[in-house]
Amino acid sequence: MEELVFERQAAAEYDRAFAHVTRYFMPFVLRAARIAEGMRVLDIAAGTGLSAEMALSAVGPTGSVTAADVSHAMAEMARERLSEARNASVLVEDAQALSFSNETFDAVVCNLGLMFFPEPARGLSEFRRVLRPGRRAAVSVNTIPERSYNHQINVILTRYVSGLAEAVTRTFSLGEASRLEELFRECGFSQIEARTVKHTFVLPSFDAYYGPFERGGASTGQALASLPDDVRRAVRDEVRRDLGDTGGPIEVEAEYRIVSGQR
Repeated sequence: MEELVFERQAAAEYDRAFAHVTRYFMPFVLRAARIAEGMRVLDIAAGTGLSAEMALSAVGPTGSVTAADVSHAMAEMARERLSEARNASVLVEDAQALSFSNETFDAVVCNLGLMFFPEPARGLSEFRRVLRPGRRAAVSVNTIPERSYNHQINVILTRYVSGLAEAVTRTFSLGEASRLEELFRECGFSQIEARTVKHTFVLPSFDAYYGPFERGGASTGQALASLPDDVRRAVRDEVRRDLGDTGGPIEVEAEYRIVSGQR
């Protein structure tokens, strides 16, 4: 699987942009995977390690968490975050061709990653392969563009960045519950469960929301950074108008689809 390009600064700003979003939604993913104390957990598309950190709290000192990401920069950030946890490890891995032996883990989780795989079915099949019998894998995906945390920015950017429209469409390719559930079935999972979780985030200011993207965070920020200064200013002004910014707090809605299955 081709490596995503995340320079160190982009990875750091990704954390600032999405940490509070991950902290809200990740507990639902962990519960869907039935994670409990003492388990050995694999966190795929682990990013800067926030989801793995939360999984560590769930498994306790007798369990362990392996955080895996295709991006070297993201993995480096995750190593720093998890450096004091003796029961955590961080690896650079292609989720569609995992290096682990069969039946290695008690749970596999993937927060907002599966829809970016070139072949999601290959990824899910790998999740199942490394799971122990009777254990569960759980993933979360975006549902629809209007309920994506950074949708307002991405839609505007599609007018300026060649090829971004296709990437934005791909972001929501697994958002339909029936599509994702069927994918789990095709990959051999049983006892499939799905739920939708929605939350409105209240940010203290427009800059608190937009700043991390403006400084290059995530793929959204990298797309912004590729534009001339005058275009970046125009995008910023349009996003501000779309969010109805009046100088005070702003609200941003996000919705996740969470699907899990048992090996």
